[in-house]
Amino acid sequence: MLVRYSNLSLQSHNVSLTEHPSAVVEKNITLQRPSNVELTCQFTASGDPRSVNVTWRKDDELLENDYLISATGNTLYTQYLFTIINSKQMGSYSCFFQEEKEYRGTFNFKVPELHGKNKPLITYVGDSTVLICKCKDCFPLNWTWHRGNGSVQVPLDVQMNDKYAVSGADANETRLKIMHLSEEDQGAYWCRAVFPLGESGDHVHVVVLSYLVPLKPFLAIAAEVVVLVAIILLCEMYTKKKKSHPDDGKEFEQIEQLKSDDSNGIENNVPRYRKHEPVGQ
Repeated sequence: MLVRYSNLSLQSHNVSLTEHPSAVVEKNITLQRPSNVELTCQFTASGDPRSVNVTWRKDDELLENDYLISATGNTLYTQYLFTIINSKQMGSYSCFFQEEKEYRGTFNFKVPELHGKNKPLITYVGDSTVLICKCKDCFPLNWTWHRGNGSVQVPLDVQMNDKYAVSGADANETRLKIMHLSEEDQGAYWCRAVFPLGESGDHVHVVVLSYLVPLKPFLAIAAEVVVLVAIILLCEMYTKKKKSHPDDGKEFEQIEQLKSDDSNGIENNVPRYRKHEPVGQ
């Protein structure tokens, strides 16, 4: 049996494979500080409970003789007592009951989750914005901010760079202010919280737009309206011009007719001379 630390709190958790007859039952446990832990699994055997093989594992590692087994009628109980004092002891602890088939109950230990902004944060060039990460009912030892660069997270040097400022109204919250935004500042920003038993992280995606971007649809609509109005005005001008000169075509035809008549009159007034052949001698 592992020795308990008397100055640490006790965390007790149990799962019942009797109430949940499926082959696998899981329970997620959030742990932010070192604690003594007591895990209990309950299982009802279909036959003799003494024929059921009971084991415990941490992840894929078999745990040797650090657990208790007891029976009441056909119901088996197994209890595992241990202490978590560092991040290496976090993970999954599972009890196994081997009968005709194998049944498993699993306890997943993890540090508290962080809560950033799920949707992208949209802002504009030249503005400032504030990114917020929170941890509900927990108090990290330290907060850090990183910027995503592909698959790598690069720490932000907030002390040496006046573009960033970090603050927090409470110990369970951190705020990153980014000033004088440009399009190069868009991307993923990660907040990380450090706990005695490990780290947790979340990210906020920042989108930086030019002020012209939201105007583009309106400019496109305005251009279409201008073109449409120009077409309508041209059509109206053509229609008015046609109405104001309805006889232009007839006048043109009359002028052409007069020209033709004048040409015919000139031809008729030209004297015609008969050709005289010389009289033969």
